[in-house]
Amino acid sequence: MTGPEMNAHQAKKIFGGLAIASAVVGLGGCAGAFNAETDAASPIAPRVQALVDANRAYPRWEDFPRSTDPLPEPVEVASRVNSLRGSGTDLAAEAARIDWQLGDPAVFAAEVNSRVDAQAIAPATAETQAEVEAFAARTRQRGAAPPPVDRGPAPR
Repeated sequence: MTGPEMNAHQAKKIFGGLAIASAVVGLGGCAGAFNAETDAASPIAPRVQALVDANRAYPRWEDFPRSTDPLPEPVEVASRVNSLRGSGTDLAAEAARIDWQLGDPAVFAAEVNSRVDAQAIAPATAETQAEVEAFAARTRQRGAAPPPVDRGPAPR
């Protein structure tokens, strides 16, 4: 390995370390958000604190029910893994047999354009920008509030 290659490898390590350090610092700022305190002046503070205290303990593995199903034997697990590997190999071979070529791009674009041109265009799509702006102006005028009613002089 040459000197520049070694330096490039070292730069990757330094930048990777800086990225990890910045992620740790960024996530560390969120740690305080999980230690929320209840406002003692709140009328529901005693109820909130009671709920928090009652649910402070996390479930343990012993709290989960045990499964009654027997665990598969290691030989059965190995056969399932080998079956998955074989089906993955079969799938990769099948994908390799597919001809992924689209042919000439100009011919493909012409075919797509002819299919698009054959579709009927909705009337709203055919409107010009001026027609759209005129419709928006008419709609704004209809939505404007009427002028205030003159009620004459105020009674004394």
